[in-house]
Amino acid sequence: MSASSSSPFTLRHRSSECRARCGEVATLHGRFRTPVFMPVGTQATVKAVTPENLMDLGAEIILGNTYHLFIRPGHELIKQFGGLHNFMNWQRPILTDSGGFQIFSLRDLAKITEESAEFRSHLNGNRLFLSPEDAVEVQEALGSDIMMVLDTCIPWPATREETIEATALTGRWAARSKKALTGTGQLLFGIVQGGMFPDLRQFAAEELVDIGFDGYALGGLSVGEPKEQMYDMTEATVRHLPEDHPVYLMGVGTPEDLVEGVYQGVDMFDCVMPTRNARNGMLFTSEGRLVIKNSCYRDDQRPPDTCCGCYTCRNYSRAYLRHLFMSREILAYQLNSIHNLHYYCSLMADMRKAIEQDKFISFRNTFHSRRANPPEQN
Repeated sequence: MSASSSSPFTLRHRSSECRARCGEVATLHGRFRTPVFMPVGTQATVKAVTPENLMDLGAEIILGNTYHLFIRPGHELIKQFGGLHNFMNWQRPILTDSGGFQIFSLRDLAKITEESAEFRSHLNGNRLFLSPEDAVEVQEALGSDIMMVLDTCIPWPATREETIEATALTGRWAARSKKALTGTGQLLFGIVQGGMFPDLRQFAAEELVDIGFDGYALGGLSVGEPKEQMYDMTEATVRHLPEDHPVYLMGVGTPEDLVEGVYQGVDMFDCVMPTRNARNGMLFTSEGRLVIKNSCYRDDQRPPDTCCGCYTCRNYSRAYLRHLFMSREILAYQLNSIHNLHYYCSLMADMRKAIEQDKFISFRNTFHSRRANPPEQN
């Protein structure tokens, strides 16, 4: 089915009740277990936490971004340090996004042609170009374990004609990306586009499988469409991807999204939500969301989550975290981020355990039931 000679993915357990599964992905910097959440380290750092924090909270792989590192400090400088792992002192696996989504986000500054994406730097306005070949070259210099092809992200809503054109270009760019590989041993994932049209998603998936990649990502989701439509497109895509390769749902999402994605057979996720929300004073807990600035926590001696064993919950009260946040102390961002990232990594570990025990549907039902009443309403 795939042109790849082998897959880095090893299936360990599969649910008998749904598509949920767990396994391992082998990379140059070791194996990581799936399903997995990848903390986002766009600029060679996961905001407000150290690599040691990340290891303590259970992160097995993190994400960097080609677009941002290409602009600053530059991939050639990072290459001088022996790659991104040495530059940022993280020796576990790293996935780098190709920059397609960032170019999409800055589309007022960008122009997409057959050859490349032409854009202006958001830092100084300089005119820059990034072709599929350039994206591979930059990522090979960064030394990431998993590289992504350059794609054209499709906005929502988009017409069928617009979606066909962009999806076809992503397919042609994917083929060029694979040809650009120089044999470094890094993995390369293809990105399935197709917008909100199931038949185009199927076409894109089958085209990429025919080219042959080490893994397959679902792109162009969580761009403003209704949740149910995102879930429908995920299901419509995953069914057309090879079961012996890892599946990555890009830029998603909430804890509920992760559970539903695993339910549909997704192996890998990333999202800025745990760290961004932490900096805005919103904590994820086993019972739902907790907004730490609320006055009801002014003298609350409880940890953010009584079911959590993270560094923050073991040592600090809601009252103290509220004080830090209201005082705009930098420590607030660190402690909140440690908690939220620990919550996400623990959620993935709990799902892996549920799959291993073949109890994922029970886990899913309990998860949604517990979150029906947020702490503020207790």
